[in-house]
Amino acid sequence: QVQLVESGGGLVHPGGSLRLSCAASGIIVSLYNMGWYRQAPGKQRELVAAIASGGRTNYANSVKGRFTISRDNAKNTVYLQMNSLKPEDTAVYYCNAGRFASDYWGQGTQVTVSS
Repeated sequence: QVQLVESGGGLVHPGGSLRLSCAASGIIVSLYNMGWYRQAPGKQRELVAAIASGGRTNYANSVKGRFTISRDNAKNTVYLQMNSLKPEDTAVYYCNAGRFASDYWGQGTQVTVSS
């Protein structure tokens, strides 16, 4: 049984930082393309950052230079370091794992950026 468990969300002031974690079980994250998505109220889910099985990363233009995705193979966990947060980063953040026809999602973690 595959589980992706996100944590690390919360309320932060503009300009602050958070680190999201996605702990995986039932899969080996280094073999999967891992991604962080977010969905704000009334908006479609969008890709924020991804790390391929080979290690290549890509980011949405809106977060480039502020967010960093990384992977700890020993802990089988993927992280999203978010710096210089803005109110428009407020959303539910989801972890995704994809490989061939397999596609798994976590339950999401709320990030709220507000003064």
